[in-house]
Amino acid sequence: MSKKTMYILISAAIALAAIVLFFPDNKPADVPASAPVDASSASRRIDYFASHGWEVEEIAEKNITIPADFSQDYEQYAQLQDKQGLPLREYAGRNAQLYVYDVKNYSPESRKMLAELLVCDDTAIASMVYSEDGGSLRLAVS
Repeated sequence: MSKKTMYILISAAIALAAIVLFFPDNKPADVPASAPVDASSASRRIDYFASHGWEVEEIAEKNITIPADFSQDYEQYAQLQDKQGLPLREYAGRNAQLYVYDVKNYSPESRKMLAELLVCDDTAIASMVYSEDGGSLRLAVS
């Protein structure tokens, strides 16, 4: 084997080792691994918010369809879910239930805050806290 071939093989092995070392599961570094969040009952959904310090009271529920192709706004929403480790993208095009809550323990500048939880197959797939004025203030739940 020539020296040139040997150098190429060694370089390829080093590059492959670096990829495996820095990206072992092929997921972006900013996406946390998380277990599915059970949202099968009203109490479990409220417990989800409570586990992150939010006191909420359910005020609405409706059936929605998650878009198959995300608009720019929905893509921003999906990025927030990615950061929280919630699997919204996996449910694109599916029917889901949207639960809306009144936030009882947080109101910056006397703004009324709402929380939402998007549920599909009894699993929480997206969540957010936002101001009632159309969402001028948006926060991750976790």
